[in-house]
Formats: sequence, structure tokens, C-alpha cells
Amino acid sequence: MIMSEGATQFWYNLSTGQVEEATHKGQGKDVLGPYPTREAAQQALETARNRTEQWDEEDRRWRDK
Repeated sequence: MIMSEGATQFWYNLSTGQVEEATHKGQGKDVLGPYPTREAAQQALETARNRTEQWDEEDRRWRDK
């Protein structure tokens, strides 16, 4: 994901369940991101779940060749 310089970045904090701006984000081990919008960060867990499902399906197809 390419962000324009100076653009506000948003992170989803796994520990608190809150969206944080880059200037006030938690430790790296606790956050997902960066995301370009607050809304995208709020969907971080769903996005991660969807990507994992896609990767799992790709792995299954690769193994079944």
C-alpha cells in the first residue's frame, strides 16, 4: 500500500480494539497497519481474515497440483 508523504496513517491496535493515528500508536507487536483511512483500519481484522482465507485456498490449490 503506497501512502502519500505527510498523509495521516491509521493503525488497528489488537490489544485495545481501537484505531490509532501513527503519532499515537501502540507498540509494533500490538498493531496492524498502516491503513490510509480510519475506516480501513476499523476493518483490519476482517481484512486480515479474508487475506488468510485467500492464502489458505492458494496453498490448497498448490498442494493439489
